[in-house]
Amino acid sequence: MQLLLRCGSLLRLYECSGGLPRTNYSSRKLVLPILNMMSERTRITYSRRAVSRNSEIKKDEQTVIEKEDDTESTLEIERIRGDPSMLQSMTVKELKELTRRMGVAARGNKKDLVSALMESLGKEGASTIEQIGPSEVPSKRKSASSVVVEQKLETSEVISATPSKRSRTKQKSIKGTTPEENPVTTVKINKTSHKKETVVANGAIAKAGLGLNVDGAEPWTVLVHKKPQAEWIPYNPKVMRPPPLSKDTRALKILSWNVNGLKALVKNRGFSVHELAQREDFDVLCLQETKIQEKDVDVIKESLLEGYTNSFWTCSVSKLGYSGTAIISRVKPLSIKYGLGVPDHDTEGRIVTVEFDDFYLLTAYVPNSGDGLKRLTYRVTEWDPCLGNYMKELEKSKPVILTGDLNCAHQEIDIHDPAGNSRSAGFTKEERKSFETNFLSKGFVDTFRKQHPDVVGYSYWGYRHNCRKTNRGWRLDYFLVSESIAERVHDSYILPDVSASDHSPLGLILKL
Repeated sequence: MQLLLRCGSLLRLYECSGGLPRTNYSSRKLVLPILNMMSERTRITYSRRAVSRNSEIKKDEQTVIEKEDDTESTLEIERIRGDPSMLQSMTVKELKELTRRMGVAARGNKKDLVSALMESLGKEGASTIEQIGPSEVPSKRKSASSVVVEQKLETSEVISATPSKRSRTKQKSIKGTTPEENPVTTVKINKTSHKKETVVANGAIAKAGLGLNVDGAEPWTVLVHKKPQAEWIPYNPKVMRPPPLSKDTRALKILSWNVNGLKALVKNRGFSVHELAQREDFDVLCLQETKIQEKDVDVIKESLLEGYTNSFWTCSVSKLGYSGTAIISRVKPLSIKYGLGVPDHDTEGRIVTVEFDDFYLLTAYVPNSGDGLKRLTYRVTEWDPCLGNYMKELEKSKPVILTGDLNCAHQEIDIHDPAGNSRSAGFTKEERKSFETNFLSKGFVDTFRKQHPDVVGYSYWGYRHNCRKTNRGWRLDYFLVSESIAERVHDSYILPDVSASDHSPLGLILKL
């Protein structure tokens, strides 16, 4: 192109200088069209090349966009797998798109789509982290029962020990050495945080019992804590529970469980309460957060559990499908009461009280302070004092046992990340002080902490971020008993292998 322009310039210069006489004007007239035609052809060639390059760029951009869309779709599915309750907030159009992405054949209304997706997520199961194997590494503290390893992580404190199934995420291996008489463990750490983490691995990690825990791991036997104390050890019910009572000792066994939606537990999570009853052989079962309505109670009572003929249910009437508590018992109580007797506190179905020969038993679902701590003031200035006073009034006639989801991790040992949750609902200084003031200072004893003063044992793990598998939990569920019967508690324990809810059941064995 540059050459043609130069030729044209030279031709005009030659004409001006008289080198091209007027008699030869026709020759000049023939040369110029030829040059113009060559210039036009060159321009067209360059235009075609430009169009071709633009087309290639657009294709590359489209490929990148498609890859980004695929990545976002995968992340969305993973978030839903971690928190299936997200399905309830999705529109029918979004649910249909999700079924298409996951390859789930489903039609019908929203309920049908949610049910099909829940079933698909349940079948897929969850991936596990890596296998434990023999290895060695220096440790800060060694003993016959445990080894402590301190490690500065580059990116989360995701620490676990599970059966052999390799994770797809990059992991850093920390190896632990124990004395010869103890089995040796290797713990895998996912990179997610720059904070210091302490891992305590108690010997070999055994397999879960009775198949209630889906992945067969026992992550609760590994302690992961942001501010661990030297004397703390992880909870392992297999070695920390006392021997069973003799058959001639009279005792009552109580289980308590926040089921996070009873109908969903039974239908979508494939869990049988009968299985739990056969395994634990409890006398009384206390439930919280049943989320059922009064119209559903009779049907559920008939089908839930055989052999337990006494059951007492209270449901939320101010907000349907919310909160709700129940007590199911083999033993017929002397009396039953629903709520605290205060209308402002009794519309959400949070308290059931039954009276037995030797004590009162309360199941409670204490209000969560909520996002943005919207109900914090109500919780600590109205609800907690009212419940504490109610218990003290009952205690005038006989001892009291309070159990349930009290929505408070009382001490730093009761929560995985104390500093990071200092303004989170359930661990604010206001809630912790209220727990101390309205319950412990009034003479009620935290039975698990009394039995296990230095044990880190959680009862709640959020669905998101794989918290249960990495043992990043909270102890929000309790048995509080009157001081007069605290010494009659034979065992206070958690069943962390029962993973059908985001809470695990608690147990209490009381000698009568």
